[in-house]
Amino acid sequence: MITTGLTLHTYPLSKLLHLSSTLALSHAFTIFNQVPNPTIFLFNTLISSITTNQRSHTHLAFSLYERILYSKTIKPNSHTYPSLFKSCGSHPWVHHGLALHVHVLKFLEPTCDNFVQTSLLNFYANFGNLGVARYLFDQISNPDLATWNSVLSAYARSYSSTYYVTNSNITSEDTSLSMEALYLFNEMQNSLVKPNEVTLVALIGACANLGALSQGIWAHFYVLKYSIKLNYYVGTALIDMYSKCGCLGLAYQLFDQLPERDILSYNAMIGGFAIHGYGHRALQLYEQMNFQGLVPDDVTFIVTMCACSHVGLVEEGCKIFVSINEEYGKEPKLEHYGCLIDLLGRAGRVQEAEEKLREMPMKPNAILWRSLLGAARVHGNLEVGEVALKQLLELDPETSGNYVLLSNMYASIDRWEDVKRVRKLMRENGINKMPGSSLVEVNGAMHEFFIGDKTHPWTREIHLKLEEVGRRLQQYGHKPRTKEVLFDIDEEEKEDALTYHSERLAIAFALIASDSSAPIRIIKNLRVCSDCHESTKLISAIYGREIIVRDRNRFHHFKSGSCSCLDYW
Repeated sequence: MITTGLTLHTYPLSKLLHLSSTLALSHAFTIFNQVPNPTIFLFNTLISSITTNQRSHTHLAFSLYERILYSKTIKPNSHTYPSLFKSCGSHPWVHHGLALHVHVLKFLEPTCDNFVQTSLLNFYANFGNLGVARYLFDQISNPDLATWNSVLSAYARSYSSTYYVTNSNITSEDTSLSMEALYLFNEMQNSLVKPNEVTLVALIGACANLGALSQGIWAHFYVLKYSIKLNYYVGTALIDMYSKCGCLGLAYQLFDQLPERDILSYNAMIGGFAIHGYGHRALQLYEQMNFQGLVPDDVTFIVTMCACSHVGLVEEGCKIFVSINEEYGKEPKLEHYGCLIDLLGRAGRVQEAEEKLREMPMKPNAILWRSLLGAARVHGNLEVGEVALKQLLELDPETSGNYVLLSNMYASIDRWEDVKRVRKLMRENGINKMPGSSLVEVNGAMHEFFIGDKTHPWTREIHLKLEEVGRRLQQYGHKPRTKEVLFDIDEEEKEDALTYHSERLAIAFALIASDSSAPIRIIKNLRVCSDCHESTKLISAIYGREIIVRDRNRFHHFKSGSCSCLDYW
């Protein structure tokens, strides 16, 4: 290239720079620094190569960008910024992204191309600002597949990802984000852009979060119809979706048919067994994974310990925790301690759980103290409950669930003055109780109900059905468990308060509107209360319906008057 004079030409020089930067970055800079007046094309080539192949040298990419800014002959263009925004997706470069956005507005035309807009969209999505990402998406005319995938993946990343970790609520925000992802996918179809694997993973994730089985089955059918490769990511997403929609058998069937299984697919299947209460099956799969030579990751330990927690396999769960360090040479993380606290607390070993929490090498966060508070509430350990709430008021004073758990404890032993004191504290801190909500899928459509809801078009029919259900429950000898109602009111009013819990409304609607042979599938954002749990067992027997409820911790399969959790939840 030197003898022929090709080094004076931008295109062959860019090829040389790209090749050199992948092999020896210092050599690439030696070549670049000998170019008398490098064009913006050469700058962009070297920046792109560094951010793609030499992520540990991101600072050099920004030093090149700084040279562009100080140059009097060139200025950045639309090919400069996408690579730099990609570098801003990780620490410590995140804060540079906001400054780069200002530069985009300064140096580029207001109507910058879709490539820059998509890069901006990805940056804000990774930065956690989905609102700005969506605004940028809406400014793009005729988005291509990459742009659609960017916004759908942004929604997918924003769903609650802590479902297998104890005491993580399914929030109304998670629900609305998942709904919006489904709406966006519908718009994408109308725009005639054909989805690929990335699109479908985001779509299937939304279906899993909503428990939208019909839409999830449609996505699976689409994969099969158009011969989309069932790779690790698509296969894992489908396993997770079927598990979270209550179809554990289909999830395992799909897992069993995967040509190859990696740690992600094992994690999804073990997690499925965990939330359905099949702890022994989860442990068998964990052993099978080890036998195949796969090394467990942080998520593997979490889902396996959760599986043990849901069925009271305390010793087995503790062995998993110990093995993290002793067998695999890793230090347990905060999430693993959270599983350990939940494992011990759920089994009634509340005092031991508190001791483990205090012996942790890192400072416990609000999730761990909330787990301890929940265990103290279930097992009636008021002393530990009060200690946990005191810690939570310092760490997380704005979460209503903290106050409600302690209020439930006081209410269960008729300490109504203490209930009033806690509720007063909530008012003083401006805290409102998170409303219970339940999603139910009927004929392919999702219906959401809140406690005492009267907004549904079928409200009159639903309330009449609830009255009928109440009468039949009485005939079967059901006595409402009113201890958890947080008001010092008479028993009749308490019974009314329980009757209009969100899952009762959802069940009543499903009894009216769905096929009598179809299972009723419900997703609840909070833990199922003991009275609704007992009532649903009886309803499943009275009406001969299988009722599948996913609460914030696990699945409950109600059938013929019993529940799969065996009253251990």
